[in-house]
Amino acid sequence: MCLAVPGKIISIYTVGGMHMGKVDFGGVIREACLETLPEATVGDYTIVHAGFALNLLSEEEAQATLSALREIAELSEPPQPDQQA
Repeated sequence: MCLAVPGKIISIYTVGGMHMGKVDFGGVIREACLETLPEATVGDYTIVHAGFALNLLSEEEAQATLSALREIAELSEPPQPDQQA
């Protein structure tokens, strides 16, 4: 099973004739092939799988997904012992 995390396109360029970009996943920057998204622009949100951008998302969709992922992460953390002495 794969988990797709939205990322924000921060730069677009061409390498060897391929439409490429840098995508920011909450501070982790990765390169992705943007060939399937010729309409992509800097500032757009995308889903990347195996180095290929699959589709564009609105900022609202991206933020909603990121919020849901944060909630899931919080629920999966073990309970913290009471810090009071």
